[in-house]
Formats: sequence, structure tokens, C-alpha cells
Amino acid sequence: MRAAGGVERNCQFPEIHPRPRPAGFLPLLGETGMSFFLKDLCLLFKTQSEASPAGMTHVFVYGTLKRGQPNHKVLLGGTHGRAAFQGWGRTAEPYPLVIAGEHNIPHLLNVPGQGHRVVGEIYAVDEQMLRFLDEFEGCPDMYQRTPLPIAVLEWEGTRGAPRETPAADRTVQCFVYSTATFPPEWLHLPYHDNYDSQGQHGLRYNPRENR
Repeated sequence: MRAAGGVERNCQFPEIHPRPRPAGFLPLLGETGMSFFLKDLCLLFKTQSEASPAGMTHVFVYGTLKRGQPNHKVLLGGTHGRAAFQGWGRTAEPYPLVIAGEHNIPHLLNVPGQGHRVVGEIYAVDEQMLRFLDEFEGCPDMYQRTPLPIAVLEWEGTRGAPRETPAADRTVQCFVYSTATFPPEWLHLPYHDNYDSQGQHGLRYNPRENR
């Protein structure tokens, strides 16, 4: 059996032999019943620990961290921690997703009810990766990490998944790097629902190494 911390445990129990009991003692399960109870408990522990590894958190990315986008590489290789792709989703509510600033950076404005239901990717990340993303996204000054419900479009992940694998249109709580600190004129920029740095908008993202 593998415990939540990754340690292998033995799920085999020794044979239980009856012991002398005080007069009037009435066992609730009996020796055989207790043995089955312990084995079932072991199996339950194993299932739960495999379904939801300790220390993993869901993060929803909608911009340059997506697959095929300029900054996706920081999620790969394990240098900054673990990030396991889980599936595709979109925000449960509409939000304005704009491309703004001199470097054409995508920003999800924290103005629910305005804009589009934004499409992105769901990852399960460990604490090291979460700390890295906070720094990478300039949190809390440039972006704020906010928990939001994300509607699942397609689920691919097995490790780090919720207890039940989400079906389409079910929601998963994810951290999202959105911003509530932005110039008012950004609300008048075009809204996007699925960011692509090389999209028809013509606003190519300027990578950090070129600034």
C-alpha cells in the first residue's frame, strides 16, 4: 500500500486468533469481521492517497503559460517544481481577457460578468511550482492569485484529480492569476475568449528575454 507521502506500506494483516474474553464480553464485529474491516480500511486509504496526492493544487492558465505559447516551457522539466496537465476548461463566469501594455501581455481582468467565458488549461502543481508562479506572475502586484470555479471541457489527468474524475461541464476550483489593479481604459480594449500569442489580433507577445 502507498501512503499519501509516497511510502510503501504492507496491506497484509496477521491472522487473528481468539483471546479469552471477560465474562459478558460481546464483540461487535467478531474476529473475522474485524479482519475484513481492517483490510477494507487499508484499501480505502490506498485509493484515496492515489486519487489525490498530498500537496497538489489546481491552477488554471489562460495566457502565455498554455501549451504552444511563449512561456509554457517554465512548467516543464521539473526545474521549478511539478506541474501535471489535467485537462481543458473555461471560466464559469464571463471575464474580460485583454492584451495590454507595451509587451502585449494577456490580462484576465477581475470583473466577473463582463467579457467571455475564457478557455484555458488546468494543471495540478506542487507547492514549489505554486511559489514559482507567484513570483513569475508578479503576485500580488501585477496579478493576484484568486480561487475561481472552472468548468471542465475535457479531463485528461489521473494523478492530482478530484476524488471523482470531473465530467464535462462540472466545475473544479482552481487558482487563477487575474488582476484587479489595472488602468480603467483596459476595460475598453477588445475581449478575447481563447488567447493565442500569434492570433489574428496581431499583438505578438514580447518575450521577457527580448525586453
